[in-house]
Amino acid sequence: MVDMDNGWQKSAAAWIADMGNTGDFGRRYVLDPVMLPRALAQSPKTALDVGCGEGRFCRMLKRHGVEVTGIDPTPALLAAARKRDTTGAYLEATAERLPFEDASFDLVVSYLTLIDIPDIRAAILEMARVLKPGGSLLIANLTSFNTACAGEGWIKGSTGRRLHFPIDDYLKERSVWIDYRDIRVVNHHRPLSTYMRLLLEAGLQLTHFDEPAPIAETPPAKAASYRRVPWFLVMEWAKPA
Repeated sequence: MVDMDNGWQKSAAAWIADMGNTGDFGRRYVLDPVMLPRALAQSPKTALDVGCGEGRFCRMLKRHGVEVTGIDPTPALLAAARKRDTTGAYLEATAERLPFEDASFDLVVSYLTLIDIPDIRAAILEMARVLKPGGSLLIANLTSFNTACAGEGWIKGSTGRRLHFPIDDYLKERSVWIDYRDIRVVNHHRPLSTYMRLLLEAGLQLTHFDEPAPIAETPPAKAASYRRVPWFLVMEWAKPA
């Protein structure tokens, strides 16, 4: 159904192992403490997780009584999601063509998936379309400062000390292969202005913006690098009633 020439099908096993049950470092110590409370703040009855992967955030929402549907284009990740949540609703689909009627969900979530989507304009229009009036689109994404040179990573000194994280060609949109912990996938870099413009053009209204820092319980050695570089952003957009 879906062209998988983006590395995700081959990287699925490594991704699932990396996520475990509690998510990787960034999700567990930086994003989850922000994303879950914001997702539940307006007591949504129905939610769509766009790019649900192995279904971790879907399961988190379900534990709080939300009727959640997950979509993802990667069969191996969906198989893992269905195995871990046998009563869950997980569909093979792309963000650019969501198989739902207009105004179907109280909440739409894009949890670190905008960077994976080739046609971001189509995807944002689709997410806005399936959102009910008065509903919220909740986004976590890598910052564009990060993705501007994410393929290169930290510049290190002769002793291996992390000196700085480079930013270059910030305004040039592009795709790049990212390699980490046996995962090799395509990410898409876009300046923040691209996302903001498209979300505004979709008729959505920004109601929350943050660049979250690691929580107090974060292991100190790793927390330091997440404070040096603007790693993540969280945005919430409302669809006017």
